[in-house]
Parts: sequence; C-alpha cells; structure tokens
Amino acid sequence: MKPAAGVDRYAVLGNPIAHSLSPQIHARFAAASGQAIEYVALELPRDDFTAALRALIHDGLAGANVTAPFKQEAWALCDSRSERAELAGAVNTLVFAADGAIAGDNTDGFGLVRDLRDNLGVELVRRNILVLGAGGAVRGVLGPILAEAPAGIVIANRTLARARALAEDFAETGQIRVLAYKELGEQPFDLVINGTAAGLADEIPPVPPAVIGGTTVCYDMIYNTQQATAFVDWARRQNAAAAHDGLGMLVEQAAEAFRVWRGVRPETGPVIAALRGG
Repeated sequence: MKPAAGVDRYAVLGNPIAHSLSPQIHARFAAASGQAIEYVALELPRDDFTAALRALIHDGLAGANVTAPFKQEAWALCDSRSERAELAGAVNTLVFAADGAIAGDNTDGFGLVRDLRDNLGVELVRRNILVLGAGGAVRGVLGPILAEAPAGIVIANRTLARARALAEDFAETGQIRVLAYKELGEQPFDLVINGTAAGLADEIPPVPPAVIGGTTVCYDMIYNTQQATAFVDWARRQNAAAAHDGLGMLVEQAAEAFRVWRGVRPETGPVIAALRGG
C-alpha cells in the first residue's frame, strides 16, 4: 500500500465502511485546495484492529480518520492526544509520524459546533440545550458544546447510570443535569440534539413532544442525503422552528481533520451543497 510518489495517502477506518462519504469529501477538499493526497475507505477486522493499523502505518499511511467501532480502541493506541481527544475519550483523527508514533485528535465536537453556529446560525451561548443519549457519540461532542457557555445542558437517556457517569466525567468542564425521558416535563428547550443511534433503525428516542417549542431548533447527529431522518421528520411534525441532520457536522469534522493533516482549512459550503445534490 505504498503511496504514489509525492502523494500522501490517508484513509477512513471502520467496520462496516462501504457507506462512508469521507473519500468523496476529502477528494473535493484536495481538489479545491490543491493538495496532492489519496484518500480511501478501508474496512478493518473488528477483532484485530491494532495489528491492521500497525501494518498500514508500516506501509506508509500518513494519517487516518477512525469511525465505528474503533474510536475508543484507537484512542488507547495513541502515543499522544490533543486536549479535546483526551476529554472525549475517543479519537476520530490520527496522524502518523515517520518513527511510527501515533498522535490522536477528535474533531467531532468541533464539527458539530461549527455546523450549528457558522452554517446554520444557531447560537449555543446562554441557550438551554437538551442532549438525547449518553453513548460515545455524545461523549465526543460534549466538551465543545460546554465550551460555548450554554445556560444549561440536560442529558436524557434510557440508562440513567450511564448518563450520570458521563456528567461526572465532564463536571470540571460544566454543569450537566441528568434526567430520564419521562422526567423531562413540559418546559421546551432552545436546542435539542439527538445523539442516539435510534435513527439508524428509523426510530426516535422516547422524548416527549413538550420539549419542542415554537423557537426550538432540533439537530440529529446522523444524516441522510436522500430523505429526512426519523428524528428530523418527527421534529418537523412537532412544529420545531428548524430541524437539521448531521451532514454538515460530517463535513465540518472532516475539514478540521484535513486542517490537522495538511495545515489548510478547506471551504465546506460547496461540499455540503454537492452532497445534498445542490
């Protein structure tokens, strides 16, 4: 897997991975910024990620994105990590040094905040935010959300113990309340972020409609370029002020990874539009 002369090679690593839009995204970034890179999707074995990664590094891979189910395992393999990766407990971006050392970063939360704030015009400062779910996807974005200084964050999850553990891990970064879905009450939130995997099965978490008010913005961290996700569709039926999926987050986290590797921040708007078919 030696890269072509003068061309650095990157990859997104996951299992499964055939559905990934990352090669298309990074090809557009490279073309627009004049960077000579190759970027491919590689499915690695679930039971032997470490050996497979070491082999790729030996073969000259310059860096990688990491997706499910390897983000935590990759974090553990890193020789150094950015502050945001340490806080997230997972990495989605790897940089490989000439001596084989692995540096890890996490650009997921950066991508979410940048999409909300810069692309969609959704302010997080002094906003009351409801986050649905307490898994790895939510852990990866909580730090950057808290850094925006919201008025408050509530995490709702089926398993309260898991949500409480997550809140405790971020206690030094900001205050987070934990509630069961049935405890959410009648008070609407400014922003509702769905970080559950329910949408992958075309389902929604058991959140009461009362959390949606006339000015509530809803955001689903998963995406679908062909139709509305289940959560976005539900939010629209509850008359949310706006409802967005996570395609912009995907592109923005990729752009930040590209910057980490190449020192160049690509324009994201044209890529998001192209993926939407615009």
